[in-house]
Amino acid sequence: MTGQDEIPPFLYVVVCAAGIAADVGKLITAAREREWQVGVIATPTAMNGFFDTAAVAAATGRPIRSAWRRPGDPRPFPDPDAVVVAPATFNTINKWAAGIADTLAVGTLCEVAARGVPIGVLPCVSDDLAGHPAYQDSLIRLRGMGVRFGQPYQGAGGDEFGWERALDLVEPGRY
Repeated sequence: MTGQDEIPPFLYVVVCAAGIAADVGKLITAAREREWQVGVIATPTAMNGFFDTAAVAAATGRPIRSAWRRPGDPRPFPDPDAVVVAPATFNTINKWAAGIADTLAVGTLCEVAARGVPIGVLPCVSDDLAGHPAYQDSLIRLRGMGVRFGQPYQGAGGDEFGWERALDLVEPGRY
């Protein structure tokens, strides 16, 4: 930060339903250490026990969003300076690339991509699903929209999920 009146940048973290989502607090901690304000948007399925929602809300100081707001309700988060999708599932990646905005999470991704907001994605997709032609086409389409992808995570072999790498994908001068 360069001045006392400067507002810290705002990061949307989109969380999908994958087992590794239980550790999303690591991403939030890393983002806060890098002076980001954080708001979490989760897929409806991810809200069903894939991560500790109370701990994440406490860590961000904001409610987790997973449903559309009603007309006239205030916007709960400011516009994002960047977005991270972690973990990003096969379903979310394919719906996003196809423009199927049937959840708040995917609808938000469709909107921010159109605005040119930096987006970093950490896929969590099995080798079998990653080989599906629709998935490969989705990656091409999203990369063509400027979306940046980290290494995929399959959960085998004790590999760590690169939570901080997600931030590197969206911060200027790091990618």
